[in-house]
Amino acid sequence: MTWGVARLLPIALALIGCIGGLITAPRRADALSIELKGVAADRVERQRSWEQGAMPLPGTPNVAILDERLKQKGVSIRAPILIRIFKAESELEVWKEKQGQMVLFASYPICHWSGMLGPKLREGDKQAPEGFYTITKRQLYHAGRWPRSLLLNYPNIYDQAEARTGSDILIHGGCTSVGCFAMTNPVSDEIHRLTESAIDGGQQNVPIHVFPFRMTEENVKSHPSSAWSGFWANLKEGYDAFELTKRIPHVSVCSSRYTFSESSGSANTGPVEACQTTIATIKDQKDWLDGVTPASPVVQPVRTAAVDISPPMRLGAGAQTQTDAQTAPAGLTGAAAPAATAPDLSSTDPKSVVQPIAEKPPAQPAIKCRWALRICRKTATLKDIQAARKAARFALGLRLTIILPRLRTLAESNAQ
Repeated sequence: MTWGVARLLPIALALIGCIGGLITAPRRADALSIELKGVAADRVERQRSWEQGAMPLPGTPNVAILDERLKQKGVSIRAPILIRIFKAESELEVWKEKQGQMVLFASYPICHWSGMLGPKLREGDKQAPEGFYTITKRQLYHAGRWPRSLLLNYPNIYDQAEARTGSDILIHGGCTSVGCFAMTNPVSDEIHRLTESAIDGGQQNVPIHVFPFRMTEENVKSHPSSAWSGFWANLKEGYDAFELTKRIPHVSVCSSRYTFSESSGSANTGPVEACQTTIATIKDQKDWLDGVTPASPVVQPVRTAAVDISPPMRLGAGAQTQTDAQTAPAGLTGAAAPAATAPDLSSTDPKSVVQPIAEKPPAQPAIKCRWALRICRKTATLKDIQAARKAARFALGLRLTIILPRLRTLAESNAQ
């Protein structure tokens, strides 16, 4: 038996060492790793070219002669601007106004964008958004790694009505991105200069139209089974409105749809507006979220009162729900699971959840979730799942650091 253990221990040590290395090895910040599957190979090649210094990317205009290119096109740097992004083609277009219509000034290759075709749904999903956005002067500069970049107003009115979450979606430099559009530094500086000049020239809201691909009939028909075909058909209406007139359409939102109308001839079409129904939907969602009090740990006995946090909800087949207090993913235990301070709601009627209250609690109405609210049918728990997985990897790595020395000691003693 001792001889058999001595033969097997080196193999076990090798396997455990490999697993520990995979789990605990730090990733390079600029590693060519795209975490979502199905990413087009051209994006990987652009990142590789950027890391190797093979710049500029093919198809990039000569940013060193911007003034000369403006003169050749016959447009002013302070003229109104439109930015269009096509994810599948990895292209960003800049249009400038000339004699009452928009003309294509430049097309730039996008060095990298993350995610798949389809809109951004929630914070942390690593998706680049799709839709109609605007940029104002306040969105030209901000704190962070990219102080001179364009900050999209995501989530816009449409996204808010759909209960989509997220923040800090930028058009910036470099060639790495998690939900943004990375253009390389020289190209990003030129786009920023063109946008800032247009705003200084009087364009208060610069439109940013983000499409999954060029919305031609052929491209749309090539995605018949996509879950986003209806959403993309709505985006195509805005795409066609501009292609037909070469004027920036006025965009508004109502009943979970973008609507488009011809502008009065001015490129300053203003922000995306919403009808009263959409505004009421967003307000209902905000009121519901503001009324939900997260569970807090109970450190000593206190008087309690029942709070109605939500009624049962019916969802489609295969859908899953999760309450605010039940954030740990199934199957994670021990160090991988969050601290057990919140009540377990897995087998409890939500209406009977007990919450601590003060000696003289203020009067507050029961919180009721309406079935019509999308926020009641969607739970943004991706960050919680990621945190639990990170804790699981750390716990496993910690266990391996304890087990490996013991196994080595045992192997050495058996060998002797």
